[in-house]
Amino acid sequence: WTEITRRQYRRDDLAYASDLRDREWALLAPLMPPQKRYGRPRRTELRRVVEAVLYIVSTGCQWRALPHDFPPYTTVQGYFYAWLREGRWEAINHVLVMLSREQEGREATPSVGILDSQSVKTAENGGPRGYDAGKKIKGRKRHIATDTLGHLIVSVVHAANIQDRDGAPLVAEKIRPLFPWLRRLIADGGYAGEKLQKVLARMGDWVLDIVKRSDRAQGFVLLPK
Repeated sequence: WTEITRRQYRRDDLAYASDLRDREWALLAPLMPPQKRYGRPRRTELRRVVEAVLYIVSTGCQWRALPHDFPPYTTVQGYFYAWLREGRWEAINHVLVMLSREQEGREATPSVGILDSQSVKTAENGGPRGYDAGKKIKGRKRHIATDTLGHLIVSVVHAANIQDRDGAPLVAEKIRPLFPWLRRLIADGGYAGEKLQKVLARMGDWVLDIVKRSDRAQGFVLLPK
């Protein structure tokens, strides 16, 4: 995003800022499930289903608060969880990452990944939950890997009491089938130690680079790659 490209990314002409433009939908349409050969014809427009999910993600509204110009929230919810179970969302992200990298003049498959995690508070019911003593947060931990351009490669959600060095192998395990050429990981000091190095060595030819934060640094600091 720059001042020159600002007009390109303006979305004031859309009903909702989260709606898709035609050229954006053209990228996603081939990744949608085809019409089944048997049974009743599909009446729901999948583009509106995707736009409804994007609206929920961008606004944080509840399913029942979905505006009525979208398909019924139960329909959107059904598609969302069906695609989640079959791995369609991950497949869409995988394709978009490769297309975006090629647009930037990079190889489609990254060779370097960056690890990080974030602990967030959650309700008591549903899903794994634990206490992160370092962050003093009881809930779950979002563990992710991105490429060097910031594209999300994989994500794993686990209990917050699992330390970064113990959760990292779960992320590496998901990276392997998606991006087989990625074998170098960059992480901060929370991933340091021989334990993680040994686990990664058993999983394959991985290289882990630790970038440590300066003791003089205060607040958020961008660490060198």
